[in-house]
Amino acid sequence: MPNTLLEDIKRRMTASLDAAHKDFSGLRTGRAAPSLLEAIVVDAYGGKMPLSQVGNINAPEPRALSVQVWDASLVSHVEKAIREAGLGLNPSSAGQVIRVPVPELSEERRKEMVKVAGKYAEAGRVAIRGVRRDGMDKIKLMEKDGHISEDDLHRLSDDIQKMTDDFIKKLDEALVHKEKEILQV
Repeated sequence: MPNTLLEDIKRRMTASLDAAHKDFSGLRTGRAAPSLLEAIVVDAYGGKMPLSQVGNINAPEPRALSVQVWDASLVSHVEKAIREAGLGLNPSSAGQVIRVPVPELSEERRKEMVKVAGKYAEAGRVAIRGVRRDGMDKIKLMEKDGHISEDDLHRLSDDIQKMTDDFIKKLDEALVHKEKEILQV
């Protein structure tokens, strides 16, 4: 039981780290990449859908993206979602294709992007710590119910803390890498 608990904690911490990496990939560094638009949410069919589920996103040029919207009635919704995503992009449409020029980042905009990356990293840290807290609560309950000894409780507690520290370190390293990527001119 304790090993499956540790495996579950590791899986959940990995998912939190992966989510932070996905958030980081949506922050632009001056290059056009389809991942920049993938996380944008569009009002479509009475609900909210990721942009990648209403059209194809391509990078036909180094400084431009294009979105081939599958349903013509959603073109204006997609344009609005891109414009309001806070990425500093100004899309224009021609039929069902939306062209999104990716402007050069100003120094001020780069600093804003670094702040956003910091917020994403903090959200990742909070998620990882939440997984740690759940794991600690479970092992305390297991010890209380007599499923594990007090020694096992301390060993598992140390293992969970070490795992937490490792994942937060990986997240911090990813943040430093993303900050360097954003700030390089």
